[in-house]
This record gives sequence, C-alpha cells and structure tokens, in this order.
Amino acid sequence: MTKRVELIFDFVSPNAYLIWWPLRELVQRTGAELDVTPVFLGGMHKLTGNAPPMIRNKDVKGKVEYDALEMRRFIAKHGLTKFKLHPKFPFNSISLQRLLVAAEQDGRSVQFAEAMLPKVWEEGVDITDPETLAATVAEIGFDAADMMARIQTDDVKQVVARNTDHAVERGAFGIPTMFVGEKDGPQEMFFGKERLAQIEEELVSG
Repeated sequence: MTKRVELIFDFVSPNAYLIWWPLRELVQRTGAELDVTPVFLGGMHKLTGNAPPMIRNKDVKGKVEYDALEMRRFIAKHGLTKFKLHPKFPFNSISLQRLLVAAEQDGRSVQFAEAMLPKVWEEGVDITDPETLAATVAEIGFDAADMMARIQTDDVKQVVARNTDHAVERGAFGIPTMFVGEKDGPQEMFFGKERLAQIEEELVSG
C-alpha cells in the first residue's frame, strides 16, 4: 500500500510554511501521499500546556537566538528566501483553518494550503480582515462566497475542534507534526521541520 504523510497544520505557524515545499518535494519523490489536517494551534497549546517558542524559551539564555539561527539555516538550505514574518504575527488563524476544512470537503485541501501559504508568509496579506480574506480566497481560485458562508456553519467549526482534540490525543503538541505510515495501519509521529530526513527513511523503509 502507498504510504502517507499526514501533516497536522495551522497557517499561523511559520514552520507550516517553511516545511511545506520541502515536504511536498519529499512526498512526490518517494511516491507517498500527503494529507493535510487543519487544527487550531492555539487550542492545541491550551490542551497540552505548550506555548510558542518565543514565549516558551524567552528566559533561556541563548535559546531564542539559536532558534533564529536554525531558521535562517533551514531557509537557506531549501531556498525559501521569499519568507517574511507576517506583520500581524501571531494572528488569529481560526477563519483560515475553517476555510481549509471547507477546501478539504471539496477534495482541495492541499491546493488551498499551497496557494494560501505564500499570501500569508510572503506577501503578508491581512487575512484577519474578512473582506481581504474573501478577496484572497477568490484570487487563488476558490469560490469565496461559498467558502466564507460555509465557515460560519457548525459543521465546519466542529471539524476544526475535533481535529485539534484528536491530534492531541495522538500525541501532537505543536506545528508541524507529521504522522507517517499507511492510512489504516501503524503510524510514526515526527515533530519539527528538521525531521525531513527521518521521514524519508520511514517512507522508503519496508
């Protein structure tokens, strides 16, 4: 059976952007499949007691600076030179996550994530403004009126909440988390953009 990488994903995480293209290339190269699971990172942090690195590590001498160094190295290695920290980071991503659920219901979650990520992390589009967000959804080729209406429904809202709870139950505590294996079989969890080599080993083994 084809192996699968499930990416636990929230647009608010810079690391979701940074891992996206290297992971996509890895999945394509190994013949695996990529699934995207929209969660709410703020809810995940609340459930696990985790916090963003700049908060969690602020009192550890040298840690924030070293994390920034590792990010610069990763960006250089993978040619992600268009990356810019969003001017409203950390922004509320719940509408984006619900839009990703709506795209998932249409079988287009990967396409939506891939088209929206540059808008957020390269162009700095103000996705906290509903009108700007709707215009951006239309610009990347989706039915903005339909999707903006659907994210107000309990059905879509509950998917994000359930996904978040389930990801935490499976051991996830941050972004990016990947589960690698067969869809209905055993899976290995990997956390962090630095785990690409380990993920590749898992995909090509057996």
